[in-house]
Amino acid sequence: MGSLLASAEAVVFDCDGLLVDTEACWTVAETAIFAAHGHLFGPEQKALVIGRTVEDAGEAMAEYLGRPGAGAELAAELLERVRKELHRGAAALPGAAELVRACRAAVPIAVASNSPRELLDAALWSAGLADCFTHSFAADEVRSPKPAPELYLTACETLGVAPKCSVAFEDSATGIASARAAGLCVAVVPSLSGADLDHDWLGTSLAERELLDWAGRLGDGTVR
Repeated sequence: MGSLLASAEAVVFDCDGLLVDTEACWTVAETAIFAAHGHLFGPEQKALVIGRTVEDAGEAMAEYLGRPGAGAELAAELLERVRKELHRGAAALPGAAELVRACRAAVPIAVASNSPRELLDAALWSAGLADCFTHSFAADEVRSPKPAPELYLTACETLGVAPKCSVAFEDSATGIASARAAGLCVAVVPSLSGADLDHDWLGTSLAERELLDWAGRLGDGTVR
């Protein structure tokens, strides 16, 4: 399972598939696009797009579907379909609200998401987590989103904490690569079962008691 950074001074969370059950929304949208092109959508196809920006997912789909040059078109369709799915609502994943609030009571926290601002805000509000975060960072607000380190570096700089003193919570290889490149300790709860992912700590849910115990020992217990 590995170990969490006991002396962490900040915690940065991914959003989709980690805090909020939005992967179901993305999967519905992705399945529809693949079906329209005569392809099934399963774990293999999901692995191609999970954790990517909308633009990168569009390019990945275009390549897989044999439609060179159609990346922007597919990305636009994906964004519209996900927007409609999110409008129906998305719930916080088990343990997410409790862990976020426990961490927030001890150290600075933020969200670093590969979704555009529109979808990030919709997901956090739908899950009842928006008020928990003073700082959140979206893919369309940086030059190089995940897997580049910029989102995590920006979050740590804003929080005033060195990356090496911070913990990132992630669920996908793309996000893990970003956090690792930025120099954070990486805690992972995979969205896809059976995935072999780089990690410092690996669990099956944010509801694991070990996480709340760890959060309770962070900082000095004062709200920031």
